[in-house]
Amino acid sequence: MPISSIARLSLIVCILTLAACGFQLRGVADLSFQNLYIQGPQLSISRALNKLLVVNGVKIVNDKESADLLLEFMNETVEKRILSLSGAGRVTEYDLFYRVHFRLRDPSNPLWGEVQTIEERRDFSYDDTQLLAKQSEEVRLNDDMRADAVREILRRLIVQKPAKRSAPSEQTPAASE
Repeated sequence: MPISSIARLSLIVCILTLAACGFQLRGVADLSFQNLYIQGPQLSISRALNKLLVVNGVKIVNDKESADLLLEFMNETVEKRILSLSGAGRVTEYDLFYRVHFRLRDPSNPLWGEVQTIEERRDFSYDDTQLLAKQSEEVRLNDDMRADAVREILRRLIVQKPAKRSAPSEQTPAASE
């Protein structure tokens, strides 16, 4: 069954529109290191970050000597604040905060960089009559903040340019005379 010229023209217009809008798959991050050593406490985002790093071609190593970059997690905090109250004194809105503190270091540098903080914030309305739904919404918002924090850490790792280390075969032994 031949395609009518109107259908063919519609198909071409759709393809050109999709190509012209700039749509592009996310792809992998352009990281300037291949090996990362992570130290510090195990955080709720550790597994997701490790998975994202592996997908982007970074190997998580177990010793500092083989790492191209060192990442130290300091801590993470989750906070829930009352944002507003009704006239009867009941909570109607909450603010949720998620913070993670970390620092980076090039293995060739003995000094750590300054502590970096990623802070995510969400607010949501609250209603006692919808307790289960609101608890589920709070869990979903907390998970969303953690996912955003993982992506932000990856963005900050993209800009890191650790010093290039020479491979062991490239090092020349000192001549002893």
